[in-house]
Amino acid sequence: MSIFKKIKGTFQLLKTIDLDQLAKLNEKIDLSDAIKNLGELDERQLKGLMKMLTTKAKKGQHQLPPIDGDFYNLDLKLSKEDRDIQLQVRNFMEDEVKPLVNDHWNRAKFPFQIIEKFAKLNIAGIAYEGYGCANKSFLLEGIIAQELARVDVSISTFFGVHSGLAMGSIYLCGSEEQKQEWLPAMQRLEKIGAFGLTEPNVGSAVAGGMETTCKRIDGNWILNGQKKWIGNATFADVIIIWARDEDSNQVKGFLVRKENPGFKAEKMEDKMALRIVQNAIITLTNCSVPESDRLQNANSFKDTAKVLQMTRAGVAWQAVGCARGAYEAALKYTKKREQFGRPIASFQLIQNHLVEMVSNLTAMQTLCFRLSELQDQKLLTDEHASLAKVFCSMRTRDVVGRAREVMGGNGILLEYDVARFVADAEAIYSYEGTKEINSLIVGRAITGYSAFVN
Repeated sequence: MSIFKKIKGTFQLLKTIDLDQLAKLNEKIDLSDAIKNLGELDERQLKGLMKMLTTKAKKGQHQLPPIDGDFYNLDLKLSKEDRDIQLQVRNFMEDEVKPLVNDHWNRAKFPFQIIEKFAKLNIAGIAYEGYGCANKSFLLEGIIAQELARVDVSISTFFGVHSGLAMGSIYLCGSEEQKQEWLPAMQRLEKIGAFGLTEPNVGSAVAGGMETTCKRIDGNWILNGQKKWIGNATFADVIIIWARDEDSNQVKGFLVRKENPGFKAEKMEDKMALRIVQNAIITLTNCSVPESDRLQNANSFKDTAKVLQMTRAGVAWQAVGCARGAYEAALKYTKKREQFGRPIASFQLIQNHLVEMVSNLTAMQTLCFRLSELQDQKLLTDEHASLAKVFCSMRTRDVVGRAREVMGGNGILLEYDVARFVADAEAIYSYEGTKEINSLIVGRAITGYSAFVN
């Protein structure tokens, strides 16, 4: 339910009060100020107020607290404008995506009908400057990633690939002409992007072992090789392909269009996680790309790494959203599910699981909040992003596991949502660098010794 519907409901409630009651109420409070303040309440506060006004407690019962995964009220640190954007995204996900997500997840289909409405949120490339982008904070970008993943990690991944990896590659590494051609249309979601780095034989460890090659011949670049796990690639208009130059041995980036000769994208089937994401195996067979579609400022793997560092914080926020969605679903379930004549939320062992969940979730939220502040202050390092990815992906596994546990057998049914979060947490654990690789990045930073095997 949107914030406007909640306000309307409150006014309808006030209409039921007769004039004598209204006069007595006005003697105690200034109704004009009360109505003004009512309009300034956020969604969480309005929800609590509406519940208090409309719920008549049974004799001997007390009011239950609202279901809210923001235990430390980090939303209060956001500006009103940023909070409004957060709530717009939340309402969109609740109203437009949640009703259809289980069906599409089950069938491994993407809900293309949401893209037009998604575009109206105006959040693609939200942290970039110019080209129709909002030039907001990376903190807000992270909050948005959390809100998307709170309902469905697949939709969050679709958006992160498009807005973060694809748009980010062009924003950081493209020429001005390339930015002007692609970024405004991608910001409006009229053109969809994908990001092709991971390969079948070496995974994401492509810094020293990239097998996809490029060679300049007669003014064009000829690309050969394969990419794997490339989200959005079955329907993207442009795919950022990273390839090793046969002559210089340096990594270069290319804007490969879906109609380029020699380009082929095949949908990957039978995934147990992120089933809505349309991952593809890309095969490049003498794929010809003009020099004008080479990312002009991508000349080594260090340039690729800049894109990955910028987006890794978003993946940590995705883990937070996944954990929050699972926790809130489990908490709601335990308040309604009765055993031995009582809600199971009143049992000690269930409460222990819930507290473990909210403890992990709160630690993840506060860590990511600080991580995004560092990014906005231009102080973000690889090890900062890697530590967040390591910690959040591990803790998310714990949260979703406990969420499934408190729901018993119902925890494996899609209709209760947690089963999706359990499966999708496994994908988050692996992509954007595994736990082990990110741990070695942090280990090198704190010890001064590199444990990577050359």
